[in-house]
Formats: sequence, C-alpha cells, structure tokens
Amino acid sequence: MNDLCPRFEKAMEIISKRWVGLILFELLNGAKRFSEMEAGLPISGRLLSDRLKLLEKEGIVKRNIYSEFPVRIEYSLSEKGKALEPVIKDIQDWAHDWITMQEVTEPKA
Repeated sequence: MNDLCPRFEKAMEIISKRWVGLILFELLNGAKRFSEMEAGLPISGRLLSDRLKLLEKEGIVKRNIYSEFPVRIEYSLSEKGKALEPVIKDIQDWAHDWITMQEVTEPKA
C-alpha cells in the first residue's frame, strides 16, 4: 500500500499544526477561557485564536458563550476532541520515555 489513508493524513494534518497539541493538552483538564490559555502557553493571542478557530471548525473544540456581564467565553473539548485523550496521553508517555531534557534545551539546527 503506497498511498496513505486520506483520513489518517487529514488527522495528522490537524494535530501536527504548531501549538495544536499543546492546546489540546491544556483543554484535557477542562474548559478554559482564552486569557487562561494565552497565559499558560508560549503563543501569541493571534495564533491561539487562529488555532482555536481551526479546532472549532474541525469539531474538536467547542466555544461556549455565557450570557453574563461581562460576557464569558470558554473553550472545551467536544466529544470528538475528548476522543483524542488517549492519543495525547500516549504521546506524553512516549516523550517522557524517549525525549531527553538535553534534546529539549539544545538549540535547533
């Protein structure tokens, strides 16, 4: 079989986008406001917004708007997003077992 499965290819295209994995990891702990994620991730607000819109469009993240004053908006994983939990956890375990701290702190070539 020389061709990749188009579904696998699409899944990898989504989750391999820069910062998507960390956003999903953040949301595994529950709903978060934009400002909470922005403070917890080393990412610009513009890029975070872009990635959240992508994940919302793909049905992985839900945007919940609460009619309060001021309006409160939270992001959480949809059922489709929650189904990624074992994948994210397996990548976390693999990284723990196989990625050294030296590899993390070395300058990129």
